Amino acid sequence: MLISTSKTVALCSFSNLINAADRAIMPLAVLQMGSEFKWDMHAQGWLLSAFPIGYLSSQIIGAKFSKKFGGKNVLTFAVLFWSMLTFLTPLFAYSYSTLITSRILLGIAEGLGLPAVVQIFSTCVLADERSRAFGYLVAFGSIGQTLAAFICPHLSWRWMFLLFGSSGFIWVFVWIFSFKEIRIITEDDDFIIIPPKLTTRTRWYDYFKHSQLWSIYLAHFSMSWTSNIITNWVPFYLAKYLGVSATALSFTAVPYVINSFAGILAGHLADSLIMGNWTVLSVRRLMTTLGLVVPGLCLILFISLDNLVLAFTVISICMAFLACNSCGHLANHLDVAPNSSAITFGISNTIATVPGIFIGPLTAELVVKSGGRWLPVFMIAALVNFVGSIIYYSHSGSSQII
Repeated sequence: MLISTSKTVALCSFSNLINAADRAIMPLAVLQMGSEFKWDMHAQGWLLSAFPIGYLSSQIIGAKFSKKFGGKNVLTFAVLFWSMLTFLTPLFAYSYSTLITSRILLGIAEGLGLPAVVQIFSTCVLADERSRAFGYLVAFGSIGQTLAAFICPHLSWRWMFLLFGSSGFIWVFVWIFSFKEIRIITEDDDFIIIPPKLTTRTRWYDYFKHSQLWSIYLAHFSMSWTSNIITNWVPFYLAKYLGVSATALSFTAVPYVINSFAGILAGHLADSLIMGNWTVLSVRRLMTTLGLVVPGLCLILFISLDNLVLAFTVISICMAFLACNSCGHLANHLDVAPNSSAITFGISNTIATVPGIFIGPLTAELVVKSGGRWLPVFMIAALVNFVGSIIYYSHSGSSQII
């Protein structure tokens, strides 16, 4: 990568680190908060689901604003707003309704971030470097979750939000004075060739009529289902049913560390295969298949384990292969819709946010109604992964369609 491109990818990846860390705090803090404020499991479930409601509502808006006002401006506003909300969470927590509202607003702010980054990548990153760019972007998100999982169990819940909220303010300062929006035309130049538009005007219908796009949307939906189960409920499951102490929950950082390295490795491997004899489509399908099928199998195995070390090992393997999606269907947006990738990604992320809205209440309901059994929760997640993988493999493409 060019120095300017590497700097762009690094800054955007750090924004995703903060994004992921801020959203990961609540699942780790909710046990302390629930005990202090006397929330039952359903109240905690709705609190965990408030964020995705806001996140779902702002994806397409973020994409449209990024195209109109520029990715830099939208990303600056997003990080500043969500950092402020995170920092003020200890104040909001004394009113459950206010806290729910702040979580929805946090989701709206964070939902603006990734479409803005995709817009920046579409003009600043060369085609044969995009797998790596997305690999680093997703990997840094995992690093953010890792930091939250490792640090938060050692803090009171109030300091969790204050610490990570303030980190966003520092990022905004660095971003404003360091980032210069560039375009690349050749590897030796400072400008990128913008792919030709296939039509003079793209209609909203065009984003929904292609099976190639729907295969991406549904693969993203499947990945999100598994991610939400692991992020929101695995710490709760480990604490309540495997007897893991609050301090020992810091070991939930291990799967995210592995996920980070796996995402970077997968990105470099994918770009190497593309520059070799593999077609772009075959690489996207391979990475998506690995990223959905293996995690599905891991979830089935996880629920049968009562040994903590084995449970952590299986979840770590699950997270490692889940990282392959970054250079699979997530990078596929820039292949099939290079001029509108921010919008297609916004639509995809909107659809992928749906599981996060109802997985909290659904999981609580399934566990309560089944007398404390978690088998239905993990079996459904595995089935969603298998179906998403089949649909993506059979309907995906890599040629420009928009």
